[in-house]
Amino acid sequence: MKLKRRELLLLLGASAGAIAAATLLPNRKKFAGNNLIFQPVKGPMPLEIDEISSAEQVPNYSTYEVVDDLLLPENFTYDIIGAWGDRIGKSRFGYNNDYLSFIETGKDEGYLSINFEYISPIPWIQNYQQVIQKNLPFAEVKAAVKAAGKNGINAFGLPPEDNDLKAKIKAICQEALIDQGIGVISIRKNPDGKWVRTNSQVDRRISGISGLEDDRYLKISGPAAFVFRKTEGEGYIDKLGDRIIGTFGNCAGGTTPWGTVLSGEENFQIQVPEPVYADGTSFDPSQLPFTIGEAELFGQGNVLGLAGNKYGWIVEVDPANPNDYGTKHSWLGRYRHEAVGIRVVSGKPLAFYSGCDRRGGHLYKFVSKGIVSNPQDKANSRLLADGMLYAAVFNPDGTGRWIALQPSTPVNPVPPGNLEGKSLPLPKRPEGGIFNTKTDAEVNSFKQKFKTLGDLYTGNAQEKQGAILIDAHFAANAAGATSTARPEDTEIAGDGSLYITFTSGSPGGEGGPDKRIFKGPKGESPWEFGWIMRLTEDNNDPAAMTFRWQMLAMGGEPAEGGAGFSNPDNLLIDRDNNVWMVTDISSAALNDAGDPFRRGCFGNNSIWYIPTSGPNAGNAYLFGMGPMDCETTGPFFTQDRQTLFLSVQHPGEIKGIRQNAASETREFEMRTADGHKFKQTRTVPIGSNWPGKGKNDPPKSAVVAIRRLDGKPIT
Repeated sequence: MKLKRRELLLLLGASAGAIAAATLLPNRKKFAGNNLIFQPVKGPMPLEIDEISSAEQVPNYSTYEVVDDLLLPENFTYDIIGAWGDRIGKSRFGYNNDYLSFIETGKDEGYLSINFEYISPIPWIQNYQQVIQKNLPFAEVKAAVKAAGKNGINAFGLPPEDNDLKAKIKAICQEALIDQGIGVISIRKNPDGKWVRTNSQVDRRISGISGLEDDRYLKISGPAAFVFRKTEGEGYIDKLGDRIIGTFGNCAGGTTPWGTVLSGEENFQIQVPEPVYADGTSFDPSQLPFTIGEAELFGQGNVLGLAGNKYGWIVEVDPANPNDYGTKHSWLGRYRHEAVGIRVVSGKPLAFYSGCDRRGGHLYKFVSKGIVSNPQDKANSRLLADGMLYAAVFNPDGTGRWIALQPSTPVNPVPPGNLEGKSLPLPKRPEGGIFNTKTDAEVNSFKQKFKTLGDLYTGNAQEKQGAILIDAHFAANAAGATSTARPEDTEIAGDGSLYITFTSGSPGGEGGPDKRIFKGPKGESPWEFGWIMRLTEDNNDPAAMTFRWQMLAMGGEPAEGGAGFSNPDNLLIDRDNNVWMVTDISSAALNDAGDPFRRGCFGNNSIWYIPTSGPNAGNAYLFGMGPMDCETTGPFFTQDRQTLFLSVQHPGEIKGIRQNAASETREFEMRTADGHKFKQTRTVPIGSNWPGKGKNDPPKSAVVAIRRLDGKPIT
């Protein structure tokens, strides 16, 4: 099935006029130069919207050169706002910047909030001394870990005679955690259109070790606080009560109408233990030892004795308040948060949507108990302290419902036979943690033993609810929520509809998507390349318990019914309802001619624009491509739309520094838009020197401001 513009317009909820235009021009795929806002960048793959025939595509795409730069259309440019190692307050610009939020305080000025997600070990270790101007004992600690064996070192439990080794591990982990978290910087646009930092008193870092030595602990709201305040329990207790050291794994997020920023803690499970006991207490730090190697730096919380149940939350920060170091809202659940879709309607409860970015992860909705009076009132933050968390069930007929994650909810897991990979992890009782069910019989036995979620968790009413929220993903599995295809972004459109990107439909060791829901354009399953879904609450009510959904298999090659991109990630819907989207192809698969899913054919990760009105409505246009090994993330427009802020994270993640302008030639089997095979010779840089772009410059994550050279609005 080819990508049909009318279907896409219906999916995106375009105006009736736009849909009518699509009906009149059902086969329109060409670039309408006088109507599109830019001349698309040429990528490595032939597209249906190319202005040339299929026969002409072969010679035009038989060679391609990948460039280690942020490629943009003609008459566009970008300026670097900040890069890894730059000063922020008393700390520094962190690593792998992700979600961006710009809170405007006046004309052409405001506060830019930045997520710093994780450490890419190869370029971070390779370039730390040069960029940060400090030395760390990498070689000594690597040797000690290698000698300890494949399980790593439980630095938290090292005896006194190993204090020197423990101190060295601690030094590395603290520096890695400093480079994660959240940053706030003040910026202003100069008359020449360039953005500069103004270094105000609000500039600050909230890092992975905030509170460890400076008493700037993060706070917790909601029922998890009752678990954190326990002085004894089944598992590990850090003795800090409801105080929390730091935030890390900060991926995407959201911005509230009242001027606060939400940051999702995603892959926390590689730094602290994810499993918990029935009372919500953590597994001991020893269960995730410290490891370091050429491409790994895991268990960073081990040496510090961090409690795993305090990570995996959504953090709210007020950029304008220099004394605000963040509150984690436990009613929003603990899981691998990607983004936050925020729906605020006067006279209605708050509705916050977020996806758990794991294979088999769920879509969630929080509904506040209280009602919104004024969407701009900062007191709305208090509404996040009480409500209910729900997980989504998608039915094959396009309907769905929300399941409350509360003690009275029946246990009713989805049979593993319905899932790609045929694996469903469930809470393990009484031992704590989880176990994988592989057969429908195992699930039926589990249902016979445990009737409600309350049977799986212990404590008084508040503690039991807190434990369920702490164990949200596995509680949702037990309750029968739909296993999905790595739900990443959740974006609210002007009409209240929710748009969700599902990045990858392949299964993995932790689970896989429901194959009744997640299919390719021809019914294929698994389908690696991703989808965009539109979800509409019944009666357009934020608190509705039922909904309808539509999905179009957009990712993939044009010859297979895709739009020419793979693995959609962050979405940005501008004021005209045009859609901007960035991709998240795995770094190891970029430009890999041998990738089994053919993801290497798509080149570097990219930025796309999908207009929803006019003669180009429904087409996907390539707006930009990122540097080597990188992912572009966090697109955010200024109110005047003259600037598009964008994060470029982990350039050089696989190969590190590009040494002496090294490159190699690779042969790809490509296909024209209508499916004819041909060979492409592609020149691929090895490693990255971005953003400096000088010979042998270290690759660094950075935030850029994209603008037109003529100063006009981008869209």
